[in-house]
Amino acid sequence: MAARSKARKRALQILFEADQRGVPATDVLADWARLALTDDRQPRVSDFTRQLVEGYAGHTARIDELIAQYTVSWPIDRMPVVDRNILRLATFELIWQDETPDAVVLDEAVQLAKEFSTDDSPAFVNGLLGRLKDLKPTLRR
Repeated sequence: MAARSKARKRALQILFEADQRGVPATDVLADWARLALTDDRQPRVSDFTRQLVEGYAGHTARIDELIAQYTVSWPIDRMPVVDRNILRLATFELIWQDETPDAVVLDEAVQLAKEFSTDDSPAFVNGLLGRLKDLKPTLRR
């Protein structure tokens, strides 16, 4: 698995844990980084994982607003937790990370949905992110 794909997967795990625990993602990120210093079995948090989690944390309200706005008849709090966090991660990368090609962001998000979520999730994730990609020039604030 490519290093960036692995970093995205770890960022998703951090966002998922934060969502489940009801704590800021940066707190979970700090916990994971601390654990890596004391436990050789725990891999270090990569710079890209850190960049994704901290980037999401810096735009949380706007990201959730975008997801809620462009999801038809599917409130964000009723969405499967995995899907919600895949969308959060990918929305940050799609809108605020210019160095990652849009097609890569969408493909990686769909792959995460295939691996971790329901059979319907890849199409749902792809559809919403495709809409955000089309509107990208008007969404960043």
